[in-house]
Amino acid sequence: MKKSGCLPLFLLVSLGICLFVILILVVALGSKGSGPAKAITVKKFSETTVVSATNSSDKIALIRLDGMISYGRNGGVDGNMVDDLKEAFQQASNDPRVKAVVLSVDSPGGEVTAGDTIHHALGKLSAKKPVVIFINSIGTSAAYYIACAGSWIMCSDTSFTGSIGVIISTLNYKELFGKIGLQSVIFKSGQFKDALNGARDLTEEEKTYFQGLVMQTYDRFLNIVASSRHLDATTLRNGIADGRVLSGRDAYNAKLIDQLGYVEDAYDKARILGKAPGAEVVRYEKKHGLAHFLRLFEDSEKSDINLNLNVGPAAGMKLDSGRLYLLPSFYAF
Repeated sequence: MKKSGCLPLFLLVSLGICLFVILILVVALGSKGSGPAKAITVKKFSETTVVSATNSSDKIALIRLDGMISYGRNGGVDGNMVDDLKEAFQQASNDPRVKAVVLSVDSPGGEVTAGDTIHHALGKLSAKKPVVIFINSIGTSAAYYIACAGSWIMCSDTSFTGSIGVIISTLNYKELFGKIGLQSVIFKSGQFKDALNGARDLTEEEKTYFQGLVMQTYDRFLNIVASSRHLDATTLRNGIADGRVLSGRDAYNAKLIDQLGYVEDAYDKARILGKAPGAEVVRYEKKHGLAHFLRLFEDSEKSDINLNLNVGPAAGMKLDSGRLYLLPSFYAF
């Protein structure tokens, strides 16, 4: 019986492919001569051209901050908003062709720590490259907190911004429990362990304690605004820093923003600050790998139909009782 010659040929071709892949990896690692191999820099965001370049290889990176600011999954099914933004900032910082960044904001605010972390990361980027903040429909509370780390803040006349303040809320359902015959029974290790328990009224000591927590965070927010906008903290405290939402025009008059205009004006300002007059504008978009598709499959298995019965300004936003938020008051209830 005659043996087929296909198997040796197949093995030879497979070996050749393996050697080729290994060669590509060695080159990619940047091993040159006797020097150490360099790590591969992976770009986690693809780039889509928004405005074409005019005789230039320079770029302006457009990064979006949309929705409730949180450590939850609203940054993508295989990531979270905070980590996604930090990675986008890092990619823009590492790319020598990116001369400036436009952070497009459309957010009412959100969690204190999430906002503070993004603010810190943006501050590191703006120390290296100019960052123009453009507020679309809304950029209030935590979103404005973040904006203060930018190099230049812009919005339109009709945008909503400001809302310098902190809020913490809970729901008191003690009377409802009494009507339906339910009673909350709690065993606790300390007097504050069940604070903000909706089945009972807060004590005066608890009210004082939580108000102190709120004011501690508020003072930090106030000082960040005062420092970044070169405004007097006391004047702010006794004036517009009382949680009010401002129109773009009023915010400009109060010196909370630097310029009124449209997003195209933000691109132009980024080109000026980045000294790149002919730069193209590229929008960063998250690359989705295998985890993305697996998560989609997992979510589809859990429920074929997802009913969202939320209405009003906070539709789709879940605010946890007892958690500190930088949000306008109408988003907290």
